[in-house]
Amino acid sequence: MTRSIIQDFHTADHDHAGCIDAALTEAEALCLERGDRLTPLRKRVLQLVWDSHKPVKAYDLLDHLSAGRKRAAPPTVYRALEFLHEAGLVHRIESMNAFVGCARPARRHSAQFLICTACGTVAELDDARLGADINACAKRLGFTVKEAKIEIAGLCPECR
Repeated sequence: MTRSIIQDFHTADHDHAGCIDAALTEAEALCLERGDRLTPLRKRVLQLVWDSHKPVKAYDLLDHLSAGRKRAAPPTVYRALEFLHEAGLVHRIESMNAFVGCARPARRHSAQFLICTACGTVAELDDARLGADINACAKRLGFTVKEAKIEIAGLCPECR
């Protein structure tokens, strides 16, 4: 079983433009491969999610989409986020009611998030052993896990 860092906390020398381009390119390829439609609106919402490595709330996305043009309707953003989440392109950070981009959408995985309480950045881990341990404990209790997501609050290296 593997333990990996999917997305680390980013440093000042991080190529953010390249990061966004890579995420959008991979999303387009995955949607094409799966027969899903990455509409211009869905792609724009995904881009806005990736604009920062901090979790973004739906209403913040709505404000960005509406800037300089007719106000977008909330259901439009929520439907786009639902599609992106179901496609594995974004993760929902439950404790914040916000979304972050998934750096490895081609491979479904249980995610563990390290959330900096000072600056709001998020690192994503994929520890298959931790997921297996949770499933084993749940099974002993007769419980079926549908989704396991762990959110851990603390300080990133920059804020420590």
